[in-house]
Amino acid sequence: MANANAKAGNEAAAAHAAHELTITRIFDAPRELVFEMWTKPEHLRRWSCPHGFTITHAEGDLREGGRWRSCMRSPEGQDLWLGGEYRRIVQGELLSFTHAWEQQGTPGAATLVTVRFEDAGDKTRMSFHQGLFSSVADRDGHQGGWSECFERLASLLG
Repeated sequence: MANANAKAGNEAAAAHAAHELTITRIFDAPRELVFEMWTKPEHLRRWSCPHGFTITHAEGDLREGGRWRSCMRSPEGQDLWLGGEYRRIVQGELLSFTHAWEQQGTPGAATLVTVRFEDAGDKTRMSFHQGLFSSVADRDGHQGGWSECFERLASLLG
């Protein structure tokens, strides 16, 4: 019976992990600057959308419990609104917030994003985690989008 319970627990953990996204990147910039790129609207507008998209609106109340909201415009001109709430902020070290796409002004299901910033010599190691997604396809779509965002961020910092 113990083996059956362990197997069920392992399967549940694997299913849970399939609905999470983790990305680690090293940026050629000091930790405080990388953190600032995540927290100032004038910087977010320059990198926080996939290739071909633009940020037409970015605002946030950077404090625990504060709200953030932005709009990404697709290459076809479609406006995609998203937002959330800051959950935890440790200056230069940690940023945690909810992330939800809006449909006709109403937020959809939220995921939790946690970004950790660590010194890596004169560079910064950024550990990004987002979950739980409603499906593996949803996770994979976000992985592609975030990967492009982080390419843009690396280009700005490099």
